[in-house]
Amino acid sequence: MADNNNGASAQTPTIPDLLTPYKMGKFNLSHRIVLAPLTRQRSYNNVPQQHAILYYSQRSTKGGFLITEATGVSDTAQGYPDTPGIWTKEQVEAWKPIVDAVHRKGGTFFCQIWHVGRVSNSGFQPNGQAPISSSDKPLFPQVRSNGIDVAQFTPPRRLRTDEIPQIVNDFRLAARNAIEAGFDGVEIHGAHGYLIEQFMKDQVNDRTDQYGGSLENRCRFALEVVEAVVNEIGGDRVGIRLSPFADFMEAGDSNPKALGVYMAESLNKYGILYCHMVEPRMRNVLEKVQCPHSLLPMRKAFNGTFIAAGGYDKEDGNKTIAENRADLIAYGRWFLANPDLPKRFEINAPLNQYHRDTFYLSDPVVGYTDYPFLEE
Repeated sequence: MADNNNGASAQTPTIPDLLTPYKMGKFNLSHRIVLAPLTRQRSYNNVPQQHAILYYSQRSTKGGFLITEATGVSDTAQGYPDTPGIWTKEQVEAWKPIVDAVHRKGGTFFCQIWHVGRVSNSGFQPNGQAPISSSDKPLFPQVRSNGIDVAQFTPPRRLRTDEIPQIVNDFRLAARNAIEAGFDGVEIHGAHGYLIEQFMKDQVNDRTDQYGGSLENRCRFALEVVEAVVNEIGGDRVGIRLSPFADFMEAGDSNPKALGVYMAESLNKYGILYCHMVEPRMRNVLEKVQCPHSLLPMRKAFNGTFIAAGGYDKEDGNKTIAENRADLIAYGRWFLANPDLPKRFEINAPLNQYHRDTFYLSDPVVGYTDYPFLEE
């Protein structure tokens, strides 16, 4: 008798979700939940500490993908107390056991490399000098995320055109150092109002040389950093984080969609591994707002892995993956408070609530490694 199923026995394609495996270049990921880069301010004197071994390894799983907290590329890159660096031999050596701990758990680990630019004051700068930026526009005092303290910023010094290659080289050397420390790759921090965004966005950049004016000129510095890092360690080990829609640290842009699409298209020629973009609803780094914009044009413009971040919960993340609007979803505050977040998502377990007042304590345990696992 003839089979009249007409191929109905063939398997229906599975709709992917957060717990579906994904191949990111040469890295085989067992799920699509990424530890977002999160400043924790527990790297005393800019040197990663032993307690970071536990913090990162707690959040590592076999086939998981983790990104470090923002890590300074030079002694001029600092703007917050006790953030890590990767420009000295001591810092490189301090990162090694942290990276080893993540690798022992089977995780893939990238180092986010960073320069704060004008988001600093002379107290953080070598010899008490002014911070550097694309512009000499001052940054107004900002209430810190604890809602109490006020950050004061020294008016920046505009970088001379002939100085910019040295800053590009600082990123290149930081990438080389990250690989020496054992990291699988680096993420260039091009978001949230820091130095790279201070060049890209027209609210800050008022230059009249080849690094200012047109969209192409304003993005020149960012793309020179990408090119230098790719040439140093290979595009298959490089990602970048961008937040074209955000206005954090007074770094907004008059046409954020054009900026995002231009960067996504331009990155393709360097063959980088991934582009990590912050949702337009995250106008700053902590608060979610209603916003009609979408990352979809950037997703369509970029050829590599696309990571989305910004205010996601499990349902929202699953929906975004299922609709192919991103390949991976980065989680910050929920991963901070739930070191076993992928497991909790898998079994629909309740989540620990994060405690914002402990995000930036200097304590090596409280608000850092003391969030409980499910079995605890």
